[in-house]
Parts: sequence; C-alpha cells; structure tokens
Amino acid sequence: MSSSANPKHTHVKFWRDPAKRALLFQAVLLTAVAGAIWFIVDNTLTNLATRGITTGFGFLDDPAGFAIAQSLIPYTETDTYGRTFVVGLLNTLLVSFLGIIGATLLGFIIGVARLSPNWLIRKLASAYVEIFRNLPLLLQMFFWYFAVLRALPAPRNSLNINDSIFLNVRGLYLPEPVAGGGFHLVWLALLLAVAISVWLFRFNHRRQDATGKRLPVWSLSLGLLIGLPGLLFLLLGAPLSWNYPELVGFNFRGGMTIIPEFLALWLSLTIYTAAFIAEIVRSGIQAISHGQTEAAHALGIKDSLTLRLVIIPQAMRVIIPPLTSQYLNLTKNSSLATAIGYPDLVSVFAGTTLNQTGQAIEVIAITMLVYLTISLTVSFFMNWFNSRMALVER
Repeated sequence: MSSSANPKHTHVKFWRDPAKRALLFQAVLLTAVAGAIWFIVDNTLTNLATRGITTGFGFLDDPAGFAIAQSLIPYTETDTYGRTFVVGLLNTLLVSFLGIIGATLLGFIIGVARLSPNWLIRKLASAYVEIFRNLPLLLQMFFWYFAVLRALPAPRNSLNINDSIFLNVRGLYLPEPVAGGGFHLVWLALLLAVAISVWLFRFNHRRQDATGKRLPVWSLSLGLLIGLPGLLFLLLGAPLSWNYPELVGFNFRGGMTIIPEFLALWLSLTIYTAAFIAEIVRSGIQAISHGQTEAAHALGIKDSLTLRLVIIPQAMRVIIPPLTSQYLNLTKNSSLATAIGYPDLVSVFAGTTLNQTGQAIEVIAITMLVYLTISLTVSFFMNWFNSRMALVER
C-alpha cells in the first residue's frame, strides 16, 4: 500500500509563493522610498552648498533685531531667534486655547438654542449657524480687523467704562492686577479648593451609584472655589493692587493691553468654529432617543435638569469625536493670523525669522513639528476624555 505524499513537504517555487512574493514587493517598495528620500536630501544639500547657504540650527543663537507687538515673556530686539520662536509659540497657544474655550461655550449655547421650543430663539440660532458657517474664515477675520476694530476712535476719544477700561484703534486697555506679599497663598487656596471639588464630584458619583442620592456638588464646589481663596484673601489684608491705564500724550501707559490683531483673530476663530460645534451639539442631542426625555418627565424631572443630567451626558459620547476635529481645525486655522499681522508662530518664526536668516528647511521643519505636536497632544487628550465618557458595560 503506497503512502500519499505529504502536502506540507511539497516544494513551491519562490515566485508562486504569495507570502514570499509579498515580502519581495515590500522590500522593493521600501528600497524605492529610501532611494527617493536619499535623492531629495542629497539634491537639497547640494543646491544649498552651491548657493552658499549654511545648514544647521546655529542661527537660533543669533540676535533677531526686530520687535514683536505681543509677548507673554520678556522680549527685546537684542534677543535671539530662539527667543522669537518661543514668543511666537506662546502666542499661538494662547489664541488657540482661548479660541477653543470660547468656541466650545458659544457652540454649546447655540446648539441647544437650535432645539429650543421658542420660535425666535430657534430661528436666530439657525441664522447664526448658516451665516457664519458659510463665510470664509479669512473674510471674517478681515471684517473684524478692518471693518470693526480699525474703525474705532483714536486714543484721545476712546470708548471707556468707568474710566478704567478703554477701547480704541490701538487695542483694549484693562487694569493690570499687581500681586502683593502673601498673594501666592491665595493661589494655593484656590488649588486646594479645586482638589476638594474634584474629590466631591467623585464622592457624589460613588454615593449616587450606591444609594441613588445626590449632593448639590455644583453649589458646594462654587462656594469652595470662591469662598476659600476669598476668605484667605481678606484675612491677608487684600494683598492685591491695580495698575490702571492712563492716557499719556498720544497713547495709554500702564495697565494691560490687548492688541487689535489678537482680538480680531480670537473673535473670528471663536465665532466661525462655534457654528460647526453648534451643529455637532444639535446632532448629538437629537441622536438620543426621545424616550429618554419622556422617561425623565414621567419621573417629574424639570426640563433644565433633564437636559443637564440625562440628555447631555449621553450626547457627549456622540459629540466628542467630531468635536476633536474642530479643535484641531481651530488650532491650525490660527496660522491665518499672519494675514492681519498677529505675531503667532507662522508670522514671527516662519515669516520674519525665515526671511532674515534664509534657513528655510530648518524653520519650516520646526514649525511643522510644532503643529504636529500640538495636534497630537489635543488628539491624545480628547481620546482620553472620550474613553472616560464612553458607556461602561456591566
């Protein structure tokens, strides 16, 4: 009786083995990509050497020699290009962070208003979304900068509130707080109040799961956040004074200045992005079954509590993923600031610094890496927050 040949020992030619062919194709593709990268790098370095352009990051230690209208850290014209990079980065982070906060708050309000039973509120919210969502962001930026802020009066005729806050063509002037001795203890008290508030929310969540009873944690937390640092502030003798802006000559001196370029950029980013967030919030709320609302009403829960405790927590699971994209878009759209002269990273570093040093590859590479890092950080945080809000199976 003859035994049949074992198929495992059957010899298969190389070009007929799918697994081996796949490895070969991948190796060829990898070699081609590596060769293309090497050609581009070698060609770039050759062209730079031919034109006498040096490479490297040594230029970051050279003096910049130009002024910057807004800086969150001390900066003078004698500081280095590395310092200009930090100044531009902080300005970008500032307008992006405040833009995200403003767009989120406004977007949630408009999104909920679009579902209001009041006809006028619902139509006004719909008109807001349709108008600002369909106008180009750059055009809105020009409107706020040239048509609104640049049309304000000169410093001598400033719009003012109680002779303390002034608004004119050169910006918004506010009183600047000046901390006295011991004021750092007030900040420590505020941090302690935040920590206690977080603990209260977690304790209340566990208590509700165990007994079904809730504490008024919002009222308690608000009282802690205001009362604890406020009481310590009074006990220390109110160690805080104010430096008020004053008109000296043709401009204001003292106080805190918000330049019109920042105001125009922040307003345009906030209003434009809020229109998209409003639609995300509206669709997220409508994704929740109407039976949830009817069940809450059957239990005697008020409309405001139904929205806050029943609908919004469930809708957040639908809202957060597309909301992440809007946060990323807002951060990247802030690079349009160069159109109105706001000193962000693109304007200061990828603009003026690049033009003065000629280090195009290094400057653009750093700028791209910064935006990539910011976007990945925002995505990581929002993905973490989304996982925290996800429905947990029991």
